[in-house]
Amino acid sequence: MLSRLMSSSTRSLDRECNCTVRLLDDSEYTCTIQRDAKGQYLFDLICHHLNLLEKDYFGIRYVDPDKQRHWLEFSKSIPKQMKSQPPFTMCLRVKFYPPDPAALKEEITRYLVFLQVKRDLYHGRLLCKTSDAALLAAYILQAEIGDYDPGKHPEGYSSKFQFFPKHSEKLERRIAEIHKTELTGQSPETSELNFLQRAQMLETYGVDPHPCKDVSGNPAFLAFTPFGFTVLQGNRRVHFIKWDEVTKLKFEAKTFHIYANQKEDRKVILTYFAPTPEACKHLWKCGVENQAFYKLEKSSQVRTVSSSNLFFKGSRFRYSGKVAKEVMEQSAKIKRDPPEIHRAGMVPSRSCPSITHGPRLTSVPRTRRRAVHISIMEGLESLRDSAHSTPMRSVSYGDSFMSTRGQMVDGSEASTSAVISDESYSPSDSVLPTPVAEHGAEMPLARHVNGATRSIDEENESEESRERQVREFRSGKRAQHKAKNRQPTSSDAEELNKFILSVLRLFLVTIGLLFVLLLLLIVLTESDLDVAFLRDIRKTPEFQQFHFEYFCPLRRWFACKLRWMGGFLVSK
Repeated sequence: MLSRLMSSSTRSLDRECNCTVRLLDDSEYTCTIQRDAKGQYLFDLICHHLNLLEKDYFGIRYVDPDKQRHWLEFSKSIPKQMKSQPPFTMCLRVKFYPPDPAALKEEITRYLVFLQVKRDLYHGRLLCKTSDAALLAAYILQAEIGDYDPGKHPEGYSSKFQFFPKHSEKLERRIAEIHKTELTGQSPETSELNFLQRAQMLETYGVDPHPCKDVSGNPAFLAFTPFGFTVLQGNRRVHFIKWDEVTKLKFEAKTFHIYANQKEDRKVILTYFAPTPEACKHLWKCGVENQAFYKLEKSSQVRTVSSSNLFFKGSRFRYSGKVAKEVMEQSAKIKRDPPEIHRAGMVPSRSCPSITHGPRLTSVPRTRRRAVHISIMEGLESLRDSAHSTPMRSVSYGDSFMSTRGQMVDGSEASTSAVISDESYSPSDSVLPTPVAEHGAEMPLARHVNGATRSIDEENESEESRERQVREFRSGKRAQHKAKNRQPTSSDAEELNKFILSVLRLFLVTIGLLFVLLLLLIVLTESDLDVAFLRDIRKTPEFQQFHFEYFCPLRRWFACKLRWMGGFLVSK
């Protein structure tokens, strides 16, 4: 009896696994789930823990063993998606940025979005002008430490906190000046709302950039925003397509295509190349989900989409959540007392460390234009390494690129995204809007982790991996030259296997179609349909032999079986 109890207890433990989810305030939520638990179960547990009702804007991100970031699919089993052994580590992040944060119903939702956008600002994903940077940082100070108090806040108090990857003393003084003179009396919720309303006007708001290359081999950043699809190259936006204009998103291996119809029936096809097939598929799925969420009127309009024009080839995916309009309508029906919010305060952390955790620029670079360009590029780099939605972010979308490192930093999500530049990021110089026409060097990406959360120390690991990727990205030509002389790698073998599987699927589908056509021809020839070519077929010796030796005996056998089954059912 004791052995039975012990064995049943062991089996029960084997069916359970531990999950740790890093929240937006850098605290961690740990729980035990069944091995067959789906993503929705874990997401509901977290939302219940946070007392969150407007939950459709949020998602759970993780990183697979290959350092590729993913959004957890709520309709699928968690262990099957993780592709690794427990315990599992993930991050809660904003997946769909609200187009108008002021329209959110509950303060708890605005607070969580505030934490995400503040994280974007710190990791360089949210780029802006110097004046906007100072105001945003002042709002954060007001929200988290309250009114200026000479007794509590000595000279230089704003330098104890780091709102950006790097910034100058001049910007620190401007932040303190705004906090002292312009924001006195604002409550935390008012400052957070003002912060979001100002951030919403920036071009980098809600951007989740993915590192790619165009057909000429030039680095580019693809991003999906609440308002459409954008492409960034260098320090300027080269394409922006509204969601209503996007007609199709398609990918094959590393190649990603965007089809759109713009003004005057002008058709546009954009083609870009992702670092890996897995990154390209992640990019495609993010695009499908964002388009469905922001474009459609009802979730019933969501359709399963295919990555290829051929029904037997490619991946199929269907967005399973609500759309933005439904989320707003559902939020309007919420009627409850506002839940209590426990604000974390301005404590040094991974997302907002003390200035002692990183060097501060003591002066502005000699030339303004050079500084602007360097900071923008670095913003992208840090963006890419940062722990938000997707790997890279361009000039104003640098935050998204930071996803590589930032993700780890953001939600301990770790992922490898290429970093465009190694130069440091200086918000005081790089805080220009994305489409600036300044001269400059490459745009650095902010550190944005590729997407998944790992252990608490994974932030540093993801950051290092981002830096390695930046170096690899810059030495791409040398790597390509070496690749010509080396033997095929495992990725080459995977691509070969995918090609063989694609050919095999085509062969099987062709055989199936031929078999169906043969059955249809037999049915037509054995029917009473009087058509000239069927009469000619019936008169051939081969058909006569088939009819009397195979078809008639088979028909009699089926008729006998059907009569037997009919009699058996009647007797019952």
